[in-house]
Amino acid sequence: MAIDWQFRLGCAVWSYPGWVGSVYPPGTSGQKALRCYGERFWAVEGNTTFYGVPTAATVQRWGSLVPDGFRFCLKLPRDVTHLGPLLDRGPAALAFAERAAALGDRCGPLFAQLPPSYGPSQSADLRQFLSRWRQSTDVPLALEVRHRNWFLPHWRDRLNGWLRELGIGRVVLDTRPIYRGLDLARDDPQQQSQRRKPDLPLQACVTAEFAIIRFISHPEAWRNEAYLLEWRDRVLRWLERGVQLYFFVHCPIEEHSPHTARQFQALLEAATVPAVAAIAPLPWNQLSITEGAAAMARNRTGGDRLGSQNDSQNDQLSLF
Repeated sequence: MAIDWQFRLGCAVWSYPGWVGSVYPPGTSGQKALRCYGERFWAVEGNTTFYGVPTAATVQRWGSLVPDGFRFCLKLPRDVTHLGPLLDRGPAALAFAERAAALGDRCGPLFAQLPPSYGPSQSADLRQFLSRWRQSTDVPLALEVRHRNWFLPHWRDRLNGWLRELGIGRVVLDTRPIYRGLDLARDDPQQQSQRRKPDLPLQACVTAEFAIIRFISHPEAWRNEAYLLEWRDRVLRWLERGVQLYFFVHCPIEEHSPHTARQFQALLEAATVPAVAAIAPLPWNQLSITEGAAAMARNRTGGDRLGSQNDSQNDQLSLF
């Protein structure tokens, strides 16, 4: 039985073409992508559900393709969060929670990402929606806000107070690496992005027993280093407090996300504090050791064969 780790690391999606041949073996596609992802990370954000509600059979199949201890943190569909008052869509939100619960113990916290148009003027709707959620389901929920007024001191404090009162988590969005210190007219990492991440103040706070961190990394690794070190220290402090953490790495060029996530895992594991014991070991690292050992074994076997066969056979083995 898997340990109930306090810290799980992952990316926004489990299937991305640019990962095939580098993160995943050549030819990986379809269901194999999720299985391969589960062999490398312990959690996934699951942005796919923002665009449509999967069937019950699909959700159950997702759960069957990942190991015990894995968690899906699925995003509420945009039909719930982006089409007007939330309270009107309460039944649809709860139906989605029920659908996600089919993942069983592989269901992590869900999260609602509100649009930039949804501001404090709709605070009554938001509070009623969150209250009804807590009264109607045991599925944990986190909230991400994007209207800039939510980050003003008055509304920031009120919102965090409501979330703490209800046990709703806060999605901590950190977009600093793709904005701070950059001349965006000349160096905009989101230039080719279809959906730009917002430039918002960092609100690094915990409002429930868990938190979801969405770290938007820069494609150039060195630009992330200072932020990752800052997050290492913050994560370790939160783990010492017993907070359950889900840390997801994004990038405008998603080829880089898994490698940045792996870099962050290495930073955490290198720390010499007791909280490191609460961090789930990265399956990808163990997989790399196993694959390396298998490659060495194949090379040794090949060498033995080469020593016992003629030159023609040696040429064929060399081509293999």
